[in-house]
Amino acid sequence: MGSKEQSLALVVVLIVAAMLLQCTESLVPFGANYGASTDATHTRVQAGGDHVDLVLDATSAAAFASKNKYLFGSIGMGTKLVPGNSAGTVTAYYLSSEGGQSVRSVHDEMDFEFLGNSSGQPYILQTNVFAQGKGDREQKITLWFDPTAEYHSYSLLWNKNIIVFYVDTVPIRVFKNNEAKDVPFPNNQGVGIYASLWDGSAWATQGGSVPLDWKAAPFVASFKGFGVDACAVGNSVAACTAGNGNWWDSEQYQDLNANQIRQLKNIRQKYVLYDYCTDTERNLVTTECASNWYE
Repeated sequence: MGSKEQSLALVVVLIVAAMLLQCTESLVPFGANYGASTDATHTRVQAGGDHVDLVLDATSAAAFASKNKYLFGSIGMGTKLVPGNSAGTVTAYYLSSEGGQSVRSVHDEMDFEFLGNSSGQPYILQTNVFAQGKGDREQKITLWFDPTAEYHSYSLLWNKNIIVFYVDTVPIRVFKNNEAKDVPFPNNQGVGIYASLWDGSAWATQGGSVPLDWKAAPFVASFKGFGVDACAVGNSVAACTAGNGNWWDSEQYQDLNANQIRQLKNIRQKYVLYDYCTDTERNLVTTECASNWYE
C-alpha cells in the first residue's frame, strides 16, 4: 500500500474512532434525549445530567429510555457495570421497536446484555438481533478488561447494509443485510434506545445456578454520553431511508475494512463463548452466518 492509500486508510480509521468514542463523552445532558422510566431512587440523574446511575434493589428494577425513535446511524453510550458480586443481575443497553405480543411479528431489536457474575469472574456480554420478529441470534463473549473500573463505549453502527456491534472501537459482531437470501433485516421502522438494570437470576449467571444475593444490594450501573448521531424518525421513516447524505450511508461504512476484519476474527478466536451459528443442538444455523463471519 502506498503512502497516499495508507494516509487515507488512517483518516478513515480516525473518523470512525472519533464517532464511536463520542459515545463515552457527555456531549449533551441526559434530559436532552432521554427520560427516566423509574423513580428518582432507582434512576439517579447525576451532576446535572452528566451521568446516570441505575440502581437495582429488592424493591425495584431501574431503567431509562430515549425520547425519540431512530432509524440508522451511530448509537451508543458509555457504561460502567455493576462492581463486586453482580451474579444474577442483567445490565441491558438495547434498541427496540414498539412490540407487544400483538405486533411481535414485526418486532426489531438489537441488544447488549451484560450478565452479572460472582466477584473476580469476567463479565459476559450477550448480544442479539431481532428482525421482523425473528430472534434467537444470541452470541456471548467474555470482556477482556474490567468493565466495572471505568466507562467503556458500547455502540452500534447501523445502515441499510450492515449492523456492527462495537466495544470501544473494536467490532465484536456483524449482522449484514441478507434480504436477498430471505433473511429479515431491521431497516423499515424506528427504534427507541433503552437501558435497564434488573433481576435476571433465573438465567443470567451460569444458567441461573448462581442466585442474586440481595445482601449485596443495591447494585449500581452507570451511564454517560447522551448524544445520538442517528436519524430521528419523527412522523415518517422516509427521510431516514432516503439517505440524504448521512455519513453512515457513505461507501466506507457499508462493510468492515481489512483492519476491522482482523479485529473481529481475533474476538471470535479468543473471546467467543457461545454462537447460535455453531449450536447444533438448537439447530439455528441460517444463511446469514457465513457472510457475518468473514471466513
